[in-house]
Amino acid sequence: MLKPKKYTDKELMSTIGVDQKTLNRFKEIQKNTIAEAKRPRTGKVIKVLGISGSARDKFDMAQEESNSEKLLKDSLKHCEKLGAKTELIPLRKYNIKHCKACYSTVNTQCHFYCSCYPKNKPSGDDMTNILYDKILSADAIIFATPINNFKMSTLMAAFIDRCISLDGSLEPANPKAPKDKELNIKHMKFIELTHDNNIPGSGLLRRFAGKIAGVIVTGHEAGASLTLSSLFLTLNYFGMIFPPFSNIYAMSSVCLSTYQDKPVVTGECYDEETEIMAENIILAVKALKKVKGTDWKNDYGSN
Repeated sequence: MLKPKKYTDKELMSTIGVDQKTLNRFKEIQKNTIAEAKRPRTGKVIKVLGISGSARDKFDMAQEESNSEKLLKDSLKHCEKLGAKTELIPLRKYNIKHCKACYSTVNTQCHFYCSCYPKNKPSGDDMTNILYDKILSADAIIFATPINNFKMSTLMAAFIDRCISLDGSLEPANPKAPKDKELNIKHMKFIELTHDNNIPGSGLLRRFAGKIAGVIVTGHEAGASLTLSSLFLTLNYFGMIFPPFSNIYAMSSVCLSTYQDKPVVTGECYDEETEIMAENIILAVKALKKVKGTDWKNDYGSN
């Protein structure tokens, strides 16, 4: 890759239109992000996170367990047999507020942790206070969702939307006024001028990069391919890696009524598929254990 041009402080201040104090803040964020990129993200034991986007709960109005979550539990159980540590995250049990869509309007890049719902503040939520850290520590993540109106569930969509704060995000240039658009544009200009694609963290940092992904989708009739395609495109763009045969779409039959789906979707038909998914995910994690997330190349200066 081409080496970036080296600029003096005077040249940067003149080009970007900032004073020395602001430039020093931009440099401080860059230094912190480079240090974050160098930290090991996972431990010796493989950790697999299972994200369930189902709203169905046998103790709630549906009065029965989720089909997609059942398959997710089966896959996680097999991951444990293969030596992994697993954790199930039923999104319905967490307080996840909606994304405010300020990524491309108020900010030139999202902030980490999410500045809309600041961590350990009264306005924070479970995504910021709990789930971001769980995602960061995972080697692999399996996403499971029912099909709702030809798409992923509302819970899963809200979760994915909020994951944007993990993708290419930095500390806010001004924590007291994180939505200062003029300042953020100047910060992005600094990143464009000074990032080095050979130095992880010198620009935007994609925290999903190199994590292994799997997807489980359940439904009655149609929408599986749309849901899988949407998740695959988003997660791949986040930098996640899909090993072969790492997705399942468990469908019933249009000839059956929806209340008859469960025995078909959660029966023996998909037992082997959940095990195969688990084995391929663990195999991929082991195969890529020596490859750091920051080894995967992307343009650190592009948002």
